[in-house]
Amino acid sequence: MLRVHLRKMSSVTSTNYPQEFIKFLNASHSPYHAVNSIKEHLLKNGFTELSERDSWNGKVSHKGKYYVTRNNSSIIAFVVGNRWSPGNPIAIVGAHTDSPVLRIKPISKRVSEKYTQIGVECYGGGIWHTWFDSDLSIAGRVMVTEKGTGKTISKLLDLNKPLLKIPTLAIHLDRTVNEKFVFNKETHLLPVAGLVKSDKSVPQEEKAEDSNTFDSIKSIIERHNEDLLNMIVKELNLDGVEQIEDFELILYDNKESCLGGLNEEFVYSGRLDNLTSCFTGMYAISQAADTDIENETAIRLFGSFDHEEIGSSSAQGADSNFLPNIMERLCMLKADVSDVSSPLAKSLILESSAKSFFLSSDVAHAVHPNYAGKHESLHKPIIGSGPVLKINANQRYMTNSPGIVLVKKLANGANVPLQLFVAANDSPCGSTIGPILASKTGIRTLDLGNPILSMHSIRETGGAADLEYQIKLFKEFYERYSALEDTILV
Repeated sequence: MLRVHLRKMSSVTSTNYPQEFIKFLNASHSPYHAVNSIKEHLLKNGFTELSERDSWNGKVSHKGKYYVTRNNSSIIAFVVGNRWSPGNPIAIVGAHTDSPVLRIKPISKRVSEKYTQIGVECYGGGIWHTWFDSDLSIAGRVMVTEKGTGKTISKLLDLNKPLLKIPTLAIHLDRTVNEKFVFNKETHLLPVAGLVKSDKSVPQEEKAEDSNTFDSIKSIIERHNEDLLNMIVKELNLDGVEQIEDFELILYDNKESCLGGLNEEFVYSGRLDNLTSCFTGMYAISQAADTDIENETAIRLFGSFDHEEIGSSSAQGADSNFLPNIMERLCMLKADVSDVSSPLAKSLILESSAKSFFLSSDVAHAVHPNYAGKHESLHKPIIGSGPVLKINANQRYMTNSPGIVLVKKLANGANVPLQLFVAANDSPCGSTIGPILASKTGIRTLDLGNPILSMHSIRETGGAADLEYQIKLFKEFYERYSALEDTILV
């Protein structure tokens, strides 16, 4: 009884998670910004940054809190238990930082009917018709050459103002639009950026020809809208356009994320898939960083990876060597293991993998009240009713019975309600980073996530109450997994 009482008392928090989530969303308009937001949170909570470029010998210690990034769009944070030894378990929560977006093309300058336009490329499987008539802004990273040093560095950019619009065709010109909205993704998704300036007597392409400097690729000013480039120069406080070497910029809905509903029970925002799990995993790892770490035999780890929406096969995706490499480094934290290729080192890595567990967290499909027939009749997750365990017989999700037993024990201890989801047999099913990392590492895995509506729309709907449920579940997982690990036998 005393244990239950203490748990209930500890669940009381002064943190307003819905409001903090709104701040996180509005600061994270690209994967680069999302990772930066996570880094800032970790630094405030005493984590130390590590680099893959350096040796970690002598830099990682018991009870230490650390994080490492790759490409500035993926991040792994971990806390080393005081009694951790290579071969012991690692409790892992994983998410992804990317979302379906429109990305500015390498040559984006467009002019049509005296409108300036921006060429964009579809990234991921977005519901692209939702992007029409939204006020769009631009965010991402810009590669800039520093004055004086000559070094090229990466700078975050968020213009955070309505700059672009993809206008729909008036109903008077298409009377069938309400029957079926059909459009071409290459020609009809071109955002309008402004009007052609009549005082430009000489096209920019002709001006560029006057230079005798050889460029292997057309200059940045030949490839992109001059007004956009000047805006970037001003925002980043650069001396001129010539400092811009290249950029990776995406479009986003400039309307701020917010709470909604009659009782503010909803979160209205883009990128809930999957910044929801980034936020809850970030809070859980920071809250669990100091709880009973003195007696902890495991490592508590949170990772969020880029490029899930396009298959994860990249240097910084879940299908890369990012997580396996970090695990390998951590399993070298033993004085008598100096060679990663030694049989002892390999054995310890395999032992840790066999004892570890991975909670793959990605948002789930809430039942849609207007399309309830699209859901399996007995598996209809509801927003506000807790995390959803995602199950698929064809292993699109990795959830199985031993994993359900584990998570049920955790949820019971944290007083967190759980829901079950399986897709109807006549409905397609998405996938996650769960199967990818499970097959790559052999780590036991379960897929779960908070329910949302309008997944992959420019504006999705999630639940305010579900944020705390998931944070509490992840925190319980970090704190209790090492004790529960050998009690569920397969």
